[in-house]
Amino acid sequence: MVDPAGGEGTRTWEEARQAIRAGRGIVILTGAGVSAESGISTFRDPRDGLWARFRPEELATPEAFRRDPRTVWEWYDLRRRGVLGCEPNPGHRAIARFLLERDDTVVVTQNVDGLHQRALEDEVEAWGQGADEALARAAARILPLHGEILRVRCSRCDYNAAHREPVNSDSKETLPRCPQCGELLRPAVAWFGEMLEERVLERSIEAAASARVCVVAGTSALVHPAASVPQFTLRSGGSLVEVNPEETPLSARARWRFRVGAATALPRLLDP
Repeated sequence: MVDPAGGEGTRTWEEARQAIRAGRGIVILTGAGVSAESGISTFRDPRDGLWARFRPEELATPEAFRRDPRTVWEWYDLRRRGVLGCEPNPGHRAIARFLLERDDTVVVTQNVDGLHQRALEDEVEAWGQGADEALARAAARILPLHGEILRVRCSRCDYNAAHREPVNSDSKETLPRCPQCGELLRPAVAWFGEMLEERVLERSIEAAASARVCVVAGTSALVHPAASVPQFTLRSGGSLVEVNPEETPLSARARWRFRVGAATALPRLLDP
């Protein structure tokens, strides 16, 4: 069922809403298109894609970091400042509210920008007593498949921590160092040629396999293994809801397809 902007009428939207509300276990897979509506460039946007201006093999690989950590950090610090200058959009906020409402919901995201987490923090601010517990429970069900740009990890030991401070990339000596072993810290993101964090991928697949509905929003469905996550819902007899202005390889298998942006569609699909 295709509903470009409301198109066939409210029945299609209402059917999808009811399926999501009635589903036992919901997985929401988000991609770069969700954050693009907050002003963050997508990798594949030919007009403003980050990879259109930089060669990935020069910056986003372990080899590049070993060869020239200063240049890699200079570029990532620019990206981090761009992320911190953006705000969660209505799509992020609708997901955050749904996470807080429904303990059976898991968000699997290809995005490294942390906007899902920031939306949660914003939505839970007014809760008062019990806010910390609610935030912790919901945040634990956000699975960043490709890591988080506002975290760092050690290039030698197991140190991993939140890090939003500016990075001084004037020289190798001014780059952030691990407080445990003194080795260089690096962005806690998955680079080309690296394996994804095994436990995060396992949890994503487990959640999708047990979900009755998988909502796929703002992803091209081209990057694996993230693109395979909805397949586990389908194999288990569940249904797909696709939110994307463009056709994707998943479109033919989606029961509901909405050709609008996530900031428009997600509040309509997820809010009470």
